[in-house]
Amino acid sequence: MAHEVFNWQINRKMTYWYPEHRPGRQFAAVFDINKCIACQTCSLACKTTWTSGKGQELMFWNNVETKPWGGYPTAWDVKILGLLGPQKWGEDEYEGMTVFEAAPKGERVLQYQPEDGDWCNVNLGEDECSKVIEKGAYFKLPHDAWFFYLQRICNHCTYPACLTACPRGAIYKRQEDGVVLIDQKQCRGHRECLKACPYKRIFFNVVTGTSEKCIACFPGLESGKCNRCFETCIGKIRLQGWISTPEKAREDNPIDFLVHIRKVALPLYPQFGTEPNVYYIPPKQVDPVFLRQMFGPGVDKAIATYRNAKNDPELLGLLLLQGSSDRIFERFRVKNGMAIGYTAKGAEVVRVPLKEPLYVRPYKDVALDVFRHNVT
Repeated sequence: MAHEVFNWQINRKMTYWYPEHRPGRQFAAVFDINKCIACQTCSLACKTTWTSGKGQELMFWNNVETKPWGGYPTAWDVKILGLLGPQKWGEDEYEGMTVFEAAPKGERVLQYQPEDGDWCNVNLGEDECSKVIEKGAYFKLPHDAWFFYLQRICNHCTYPACLTACPRGAIYKRQEDGVVLIDQKQCRGHRECLKACPYKRIFFNVVTGTSEKCIACFPGLESGKCNRCFETCIGKIRLQGWISTPEKAREDNPIDFLVHIRKVALPLYPQFGTEPNVYYIPPKQVDPVFLRQMFGPGVDKAIATYRNAKNDPELLGLLLLQGSSDRIFERFRVKNGMAIGYTAKGAEVVRVPLKEPLYVRPYKDVALDVFRHNVT
């Protein structure tokens, strides 16, 4: 029996299979797309930690794909958007149907099953841009020819489609942190979860005959440690922590600040209705029409806010703190030119300067009696 729940990302009530039940606190993350160089360090860190076993060869719980042509599994977003069909955002809420409301009769979720071959091209379309650059052409802003990197892990949704579809009740959401997990003893490999997840973040192990997915590195999460893909990120694009609902947002909570206060970080395809808990700072040099479809109508304001970060010390400080520690900091503040991250109890975790100091060395080092020369 369907229930009515409130989804703040689409700003309205919607139908969902289970009653609304939010965990004690919710794991969340923010990725700054503008900083990513697609080095895939995150992908390999995750793989060597969690998916190096038999039957996991094509599993990437974390992957980075190039938009607009890349996707893992192949064309996952194009296919689900095609099934959902044209929808509409109103002035202050989503007026279209979610994947739960658009489900055919007898189904709980609008869904499709990727073909086996769709899992064979994790880097399909990498670095391919949206248009061809003609000889003599020049870039305008936003660029006519563009691409960007999209970092993807499980969204640990507030209203998980995978949980809804599982006939075994093997998928559950932890009360202590909101992480969505699969009970391997209960799973029988029906793959209904894989079909139902609109983001296709569920994987099937052909050796064990069970489904597997990102676990948000919860053993480390429990001790305040960042996930492997966050800890190893070279571009420092990732920030993890805990998110509140809008009415309970705190300005000193890093995730709340980016999502609710400055509204610079947006959910991926909020129109799906799952209320994902992974957020993205949109790329600033990309066609805004494409971005509005992907992140919703708040894109233009988010990009404008991001561009103004140099004049916003709090936002700038938090962006500089991003990725600067392997420990989770739950509070932050900017004071005397420093951005500082703290634990919930007030212990300092990390601090970074808003401006890096500049040192000009003298042409001659008197102590060593040598001259310094610029060389190429």
